Amino acid sequence: MAELNCQFVRPDRLLFEGPVANLVLVTYAGELGVWPGHAPEVVALGDGVVRIRRRPEDGGGEYDVVVSGGYAEIDSDGVIILADHARRTDDIDVEVVRSTRDEAIEALDELEPGDYRSAYYEKKIKWCNLLLKQALGSAASAPI
Repeated sequence: MAELNCQFVRPDRLLFEGPVANLVLVTYAGELGVWPGHAPEVVALGDGVVRIRRRPEDGGGEYDVVVSGGYAEIDSDGVIILADHARRTDDIDVEVVRSTRDEAIEALDELEPGDYRSAYYEKKIKWCNLLLKQALGSAASAPI
């Protein structure tokens, strides 16, 4: 059976490395399935979940990672994912994410209109909402 090697990297560490059966990337154009032998391609990652399916001989199962931005480079036997933001779905602490989002909302509310720091806090709030959406379901995107 053909093998697909995967490296999944975020700015501070390597999240996953090893052979996989296949994976589904979330891109700005939609989802993209990647199997062994895929044509070479570079894609921009969007906001959502990358689903990595393990090989049966490695126990099978799915390894899901929430991502926001970045790129994936695909060739015939592997994929390298360089994500701007990434967190395993089984590693989301809802209370910590809520607290972080609340702090970012408060900080954003204290800024003067036009302050350049607002973009940072808006992106942080968006990331927290994406994490909560995955951890709790679609109702989490509304303020809690």
